[in-house]
Amino acid sequence: MDIEAPEEAKELPKIQRLDESVVNRIAAGEVIQRPVSAVKELVENSLDASSTSISVVVKDGGLKLIQVSDDGHGIRHEDLPILCERHTTSKLSKYEDLQSIKSMGFRGEALASMTYVGHVTVTTITKGQLHGYRVSYRDGMMEHEPKACAAVKGTQIMVENLFYNMIARRKTLQNSADDYTKIVDVLSRFAIHHIDVSFSCRKHGAARADVHSVATSSRLDAIRSVYGLSVARNLIKIEASDNDPSRSVFEMDGFISNSNYVVKKTTMVLFINDRLVECTALKRALEIVYSATLPKASKPFIYMSIILPPEHVDVNVHPTKREVSLLNQEVIIEKIQSLVESMLRNSNDSRTFQEQTVESSPSVPSITNNESHLNPSPSGSKSQKVPVHKMVRTDSSDPAGRLHAYLYKKPQNHLEMNSSLTAVRSSVRQRRNLKETADLTSVQELIDVIDSKCHSGLLDIVRQCTYVGMADDVFALLQHNTHLYLANVVNLSKELMYQQVLRRFAHFNAIQLSESAPLQELIMLALKEEELDLEGNENDDLKMKIAEMNTQLLKQKAEMLEEYFCIFIDSDGNLSRLPILLDQYTPDMDRVPEFLLCLGNDVDWEDEKNCFQSLAAALGNFYAMHPPLLPNPSGEGLEFYRKRKHGKNPQDAGKSSCDIGDDIEIEDEFEHELLSEAETVWGQRDWSIQHVLFPSMRLFLKPPTSMAVNGTFVRVASLEKLYKIFERC
Repeated sequence: MDIEAPEEAKELPKIQRLDESVVNRIAAGEVIQRPVSAVKELVENSLDASSTSISVVVKDGGLKLIQVSDDGHGIRHEDLPILCERHTTSKLSKYEDLQSIKSMGFRGEALASMTYVGHVTVTTITKGQLHGYRVSYRDGMMEHEPKACAAVKGTQIMVENLFYNMIARRKTLQNSADDYTKIVDVLSRFAIHHIDVSFSCRKHGAARADVHSVATSSRLDAIRSVYGLSVARNLIKIEASDNDPSRSVFEMDGFISNSNYVVKKTTMVLFINDRLVECTALKRALEIVYSATLPKASKPFIYMSIILPPEHVDVNVHPTKREVSLLNQEVIIEKIQSLVESMLRNSNDSRTFQEQTVESSPSVPSITNNESHLNPSPSGSKSQKVPVHKMVRTDSSDPAGRLHAYLYKKPQNHLEMNSSLTAVRSSVRQRRNLKETADLTSVQELIDVIDSKCHSGLLDIVRQCTYVGMADDVFALLQHNTHLYLANVVNLSKELMYQQVLRRFAHFNAIQLSESAPLQELIMLALKEEELDLEGNENDDLKMKIAEMNTQLLKQKAEMLEEYFCIFIDSDGNLSRLPILLDQYTPDMDRVPEFLLCLGNDVDWEDEKNCFQSLAAALGNFYAMHPPLLPNPSGEGLEFYRKRKHGKNPQDAGKSSCDIGDDIEIEDEFEHELLSEAETVWGQRDWSIQHVLFPSMRLFLKPPTSMAVNGTFVRVASLEKLYKIFERC
């Protein structure tokens, strides 16, 4: 049997010196990790050159072109040959200089690294020179002698075809939009720290810059310019310092977001000795503080500038200088963390947020004055986390929002009549502070009564409720927090109109009637509607006298009615103008006769205060959103619009005439003209309730205490237990 010879020992790998080009390219890959690294290095060089204006142009996320131009002191002609060699720098000459280094660059590797992974062209001019020089670099060396050229003050460096010789790196950076976003972020951070320098950053070929800041004396203005008003208005200035050599020596100033600032990503801009760096430990410490203040998904905005003695900072800990090491870092972080926590706690009083309160009390059929659920929660109370199954959505765009989202409605022609101009005017008027007229003491006293009798719990419901829909002809369904209420729209609209009359006293716009209406005929019509027996001549004579007296009375009061209430009655006793109490709303003109009769009979014309109160009440009742006189065609009232004909079967010949009425044949056809009119009237009312009454009610109504007990508001259900049922439907 043959025995195999043992394998010969493998030759051990030989240690060899790497070629300098390989070393340089490896080092370059560490320093220039992606296009934003090159931009940061070039901008820092520009800042070291005492520039006051820095402009960045980027193409394809920086892979095809990065161009950084500044107005700094430039580069001397004799320094150009070694400008891009490794470890050539003007920042230091010996290692000990690192102990007091204040510039942002010191290694002399940034430009060299760029030449190993891209094509670099430098154009520069120094003060006093008649022309500048342009030279290209590759692999750390000049490709040609510097060429004289026209140039503006400072230096322009172009890096083209970045990572052209690093195929794997280039393929992983194909998302140019992502890299450009990172570049914009870095320039934004520089812009809010170096407020004495103007920055701009734009895509190649774009006319508008994505970052554009100008030199300013206010850091808050710089933040507003770069990050927007929503960030700047929610910032708190913060300052801290320590001068105890045995513990820590530092100065810190900056801005932190308050409790009202809510975003989903932390933004922390940190400069240490004017270097843009990251400090994971400090960032984590501050996030812990904010996590106790902000909602779970919200993150803060933090800008901090920390100044320490140069000897307390080790800048040589990261190839890209992204991180530094601090002496007494734990003490500094703890002090800053405590200060931020204290400031946030003190600013919590001004926090604004929407709170959904979950109540465990059972539903009650009506509202009383002492019900605790009507009392608004005290400010500063901590919001409770609402379980998912107890959350209630009220946005009409949500699937579980208002009931109207599920209903199919035919387009209403009358809604299309509201032009965009009318809508704009209405919006402006409703947001304008109504002038509470104090011209007459009596009017002001009536307004004071309204304010004093306002029910705070009902006011909270009125301000925060969501309109769901009409439950019947009188009651609307409202949602407030997790409760459903039935609200009497007639009572609500009557009270709202009454209050509007007093608050707009003598400051009304007018509704012009198409034709003047004779008072005497209208009052006579109202009297006939009140009287059940319409055939007595004596009664007709009495009604005529009442109508004449009321007409004469209103003609005598015409001047006052026009001046204070915009009710215009001419010398012939004709009504031609009525006041506008709510924009986009016109009262039911079928109720004008009743209103005029009320003015004549129910108004106390002798006492000023009683006169204005009764007049306001009459107007409130007239303008209230009563159900129309025609039956509602969407319910049982539809039968009213069927065509009917009287008939008699041959076998019923012996029946009396009293019984014939019971044998009415009902046809399937409808009185379409009358039905269409009813649908229009009821549709207008529903639209006015949703789009006029309730928005105006939220703005203007101060519900009196009486509404809590007279059935105007009735709580009918709690949505907490019904939520799962709604979700399954």
